[in-house]
Amino acid sequence: MRAKDSSPPDGGYGWVVVVSAFVVMGLTAAVLKTFGLFFVEIQQHFDGLASTTSWITSVTIAIFHLGAPVASSLCVRYTHRAVVITGGLLAFSGMALGFLGLNMIWMYATTGFLQGLGISFSWTPAISIVSHYFSKKRALANAIASAGECAFAFTFGPFFQWLISQYGWKGALLIIGGIQLNICVCGVLMRPLASSCLLEASHSATETPAGNGASGMDTEDKSPITHKTFNWMLVRRQEFVLYAIFGILAAMSFFVPPLFLIPLSYSLGIDESWTASLLSILAMGDFAGRLLCGWYANLHVTKTVHLLTMTITLISTSLMLLPLANNYLSLAIFTGFYGFFFGTTVAVHITVLADVVGMPDFDSALGLFMLIRSTGGFVGPPLAGLIVDMAGDYRAGFYMAGATLVLSAGFLVTLDQLQQRKERRSWANIKPEKSALPYPSLHLLKLQ
Repeated sequence: MRAKDSSPPDGGYGWVVVVSAFVVMGLTAAVLKTFGLFFVEIQQHFDGLASTTSWITSVTIAIFHLGAPVASSLCVRYTHRAVVITGGLLAFSGMALGFLGLNMIWMYATTGFLQGLGISFSWTPAISIVSHYFSKKRALANAIASAGECAFAFTFGPFFQWLISQYGWKGALLIIGGIQLNICVCGVLMRPLASSCLLEASHSATETPAGNGASGMDTEDKSPITHKTFNWMLVRRQEFVLYAIFGILAAMSFFVPPLFLIPLSYSLGIDESWTASLLSILAMGDFAGRLLCGWYANLHVTKTVHLLTMTITLISTSLMLLPLANNYLSLAIFTGFYGFFFGTTVAVHITVLADVVGMPDFDSALGLFMLIRSTGGFVGPPLAGLIVDMAGDYRAGFYMAGATLVLSAGFLVTLDQLQQRKERRSWANIKPEKSALPYPSLHLLKLQ
């Protein structure tokens, strides 16, 4: 029984957890991605600037990233189930209080801060617990769970547009908040595993009568906990710093297109009934890009950092071309290209992080990376909004996002060059040692 408890089931009830995580991804990340539908409505209601209104999304994104290490710590302290349920309640509170729409500061605090914290407390444990339930099929399980973001975003675009037209933006926020309460139901279904390091205390109590076997379980349970402590010394590693800078610049760009896509379509005179479909096209491209790039990355044909550099270059190109659209058809085509290349980038960027720092430091690196990357997500949308206000054209935001991604690709190239240089040095040090050990006399002859 002990051996059975200590290994992930790789199936069974794990698939219920995967489906629950799938829904959580949809009710968190997909809501964030489609929030651009509310941008113009909120801006007109408060008669504010684009830069002022965009701070709502910036606060949500920043708190989502900053709350990730806090959510991970709470998972260690309590359970994934408890943290996900808490996240669902916070997300509901943010939307329900945003329904009051008192002023812009109120919106920052509710649909910004509370919603961001709720997304973080739901998203982080949901992704984490899937890895606890799967080992051999972990990649497949994570792919299915993360696909919930794309699947829900595909339907949320037209659905949110309909809600706004029927109940106004305030009523739509309240209804969406009620839908997000289903995160709590998903949290209840996320049954903790007996082998999870979260339940070490309960294990110690139940395994004590086993006598000699207890020490073995203690060793097994303690090893995962050491990986959950933060290794702050990662900031001294050049490779990690370069990748973190890439993350900041990428985050400055990634959240701009969904925010300004709908306002751009309005400025082109596209009918409202068609604009929401752009977000659906974006979601379909994203979904296809994740699956295709994830499959290709598993073939190990191309080095992951090279693949990421290529996808970043392509996504920046698509952003530069998107403002050239002058009607619905051309805008839909460029949006589809952007969504596809965005999906390819998301599919591999975490894998590249694991390659950069190694698996022993991966947990620490992921939390630290999320913290550092949050600055980009916080600054990007308001900066783009300021540029839009100065230029008087929503196209300027897309040019800013594309240019920033081109800059981020430069740091990936520098990272790759640094890694290759270190690999050459290690090979240069290994080869003389190997030749020196079996044949020391050869070196003596060379000296003579």
